[in-house]
Amino acid sequence: MMRLVVTLLVGLLLAGCATSRDDSLAPKTVNHVDLKRYQGTWYELARLPMYFQRNCAQSEARYTLLPEGNMAVLNRCLTANWQWEEVRGTATPQAPDKTDKLWVEFDTWFSRLIPGLAKGDYWVLYVSDDYKTAIVGNPDRRYLWLLSRRPNVSEAVREDLLSRARQQGYDTTRLIWRVSDKAMAKTSK
Repeated sequence: MMRLVVTLLVGLLLAGCATSRDDSLAPKTVNHVDLKRYQGTWYELARLPMYFQRNCAQSEARYTLLPEGNMAVLNRCLTANWQWEEVRGTATPQAPDKTDKLWVEFDTWFSRLIPGLAKGDYWVLYVSDDYKTAIVGNPDRRYLWLLSRRPNVSEAVREDLLSRARQQGYDTTRLIWRVSDKAMAKTSK
């Protein structure tokens, strides 16, 4: 568990350091996210490969709006061995009144040792009008998550999310998809 947290922090740190705020080629965000509607549970449908999620078969994130306008974050990962790993953190708007670009920092010994150093970009690139699906990435396109309020979506919704991610310049051929409950059950036998 500690390795997952340390790796997550290092990945977010590197992503934050590699970001260029003036990059006109960066993905486009949605301009505004209603954080009150965004809060709740989101299931990861797919993600680009990343070291800190290498053991995750199923992942989910729970966001809770805090009184000061930040979001409490609980990321959970179910491994192929049916073990839950989790990490808590906070998502903070990068600019006042701009809720589509957030900094995420997880509460670990490393972030407590050097506050503010291990934060990563969380850019909302798309959120459906009903807040049931979303696409989240970062400026250099190293990270991408396709999210839904349900662990499974229709083929049409899946294709729509893929199309939107490709339009933003992401390589969707490299996506790692959520392992189904049925496939998880087979691996535990």
